[in-house]
Amino acid sequence: MTRHGLHRITRFRSGPRRKAIALGVVGGAVVAGLVATMMPLLASDELSIRATADTTATAVTQDGDNAVKSTLATCPVRCDGNPRGGREAVVEFAVTNVPAAAVNVRATLRMHTWQQFAATVTAHASTLSAREARPTPTSAGTALSTVTGVAKGVNEWDVSTLVTGNGTWTVSLAQTGLDTRIYWASVENRNPDLRPSLTITYDIGTAPSSAPTTRPAPAPSPSAPPTTTAPKPSPTVAPTRTPTATASAELPSGKCGSVSDKLVPSCGAWWGMYSPAGASGGWDHGKAITDVEAQVGRKFDIVHRYHDFSNAGSNGAFPDAYEQQQMREGRLMFFAWESRNFSAGTTLKWADVYSGRQDATIDAVAGRIRAAKVPVFMGFDHEPEDEPEKGSDAEFVRAWRYVHERFAKAGADNAVWVWTMMGWSGHYSRYAGLYPGDRYVDWVAYDPYNFHVCNNSTVWKSPSTTVSGFYRWLDENGIGAGKPRMLAEFGTNFNSADPGAKQRWFQDFPAALKAHPKIKAAIYFNSPGMTTRTATCDMTMNHNASALAGFSQAGKDPYLRQPTGGSR
Repeated sequence: MTRHGLHRITRFRSGPRRKAIALGVVGGAVVAGLVATMMPLLASDELSIRATADTTATAVTQDGDNAVKSTLATCPVRCDGNPRGGREAVVEFAVTNVPAAAVNVRATLRMHTWQQFAATVTAHASTLSAREARPTPTSAGTALSTVTGVAKGVNEWDVSTLVTGNGTWTVSLAQTGLDTRIYWASVENRNPDLRPSLTITYDIGTAPSSAPTTRPAPAPSPSAPPTTTAPKPSPTVAPTRTPTATASAELPSGKCGSVSDKLVPSCGAWWGMYSPAGASGGWDHGKAITDVEAQVGRKFDIVHRYHDFSNAGSNGAFPDAYEQQQMREGRLMFFAWESRNFSAGTTLKWADVYSGRQDATIDAVAGRIRAAKVPVFMGFDHEPEDEPEKGSDAEFVRAWRYVHERFAKAGADNAVWVWTMMGWSGHYSRYAGLYPGDRYVDWVAYDPYNFHVCNNSTVWKSPSTTVSGFYRWLDENGIGAGKPRMLAEFGTNFNSADPGAKQRWFQDFPAALKAHPKIKAAIYFNSPGMTTRTATCDMTMNHNASALAGFSQAGKDPYLRQPTGGSR
């Protein structure tokens, strides 16, 4: 998810549900839907409200009436050679639609500028009037959040500590590190998409029924029966050997065909798939993959599955028979382990994990992973930044390390640990605090999507734009430096105004990976439950013939055809 394109899709919760609102905009209706292959889901309605007023606070008489200009300005006190030239952008929002029962209110301020600047800009709570022509700058109020390095386009600040619900909220932007003006689009800008906006999300403390507003952690339906029949070998591709490990390396170099003991290919990238099973197919998790493989004409290198802490059936007793068969046929497995019970609809807290109360389950899973005797990708609670009911960021780190250490104690050294984040720019300030440390992480993963109109956006993002935001942030902030990167989930909508756009998106995807060479694996999230299917929204890669043709062509690119593992 990129810095310039706000993305927010949240998951099912058994308690509160996340709901995104657009204040000042009529609508935002919740669409009901049930997905047979998964728990109920919907995309969040992530709309922006516009500022009610803004101005530039300044003592410079030549600035005139800033309340009616199409730009706002920020500048330090010494600005463009003027020792008394300081300017602050002041923006006011009227929040009226947050219900009384809302909890966990979160707010993101979005401001547009036209150039990149080596400046630091901090959002503050402000007592100034955004309706005055030239209010005099005052001492900055409480600092809310900071952008270090202003990006061309939209920049975002977390202002949740100020915007706690309904009311009139005023924010000022103060600049340091660059003594020349930065101009920002104001409410007078003729392009409404550039005007200052505020996005609000909140939880309602009731369980979702038939009309949820959030995306769940993908998993078999709670009604899915445990596996009782041994899966059949893949009818589409002959079994192949598992990857041969070379010397341990995080980003290995050498001739193509070698794979490190942390499952990093020496060149190119793995091509993977999440494709859910359903009742209509007898909950056959093997056929859910081989059917797609038959369509695209190749075997996937990685099969992604989501499991829970029930330690029972295909949901929790993994690797199950289907996964064991897939491993025998040469595919790599990625087990995304969620601290939930899918069938019961319950959620654990991270304290439940590191307290020792789940040791029997952790040790049982570790034993089965050890018994697999081949390296497997292992994740714990993907996208934890969207799990406020489970505990704090520090508690997530503690739980991650606890699980990792119990696996080590059990001798499950074949687990390759994948830390998976949303990668959303609204959470950039949290990722350092969510990182368990290099000792506990083997791969860094994130989940970028080109949602287009599925989340009420009008922006069509290219593959490169889709994957570049968090990739660049990781480079700039040194989190997981030297670690291989993975797209643990990715996907794209189609464009109803351009029928060939999705096919071209897939065809262009290998080039985007080549331009981001630290990405060593990409896994498509091929679920109809990613969002609500509509006439303009379908995130599955095979929803029509042209999309399938583009995806198949991408999978034939040599960059994604490893000579070891499952690819053919």
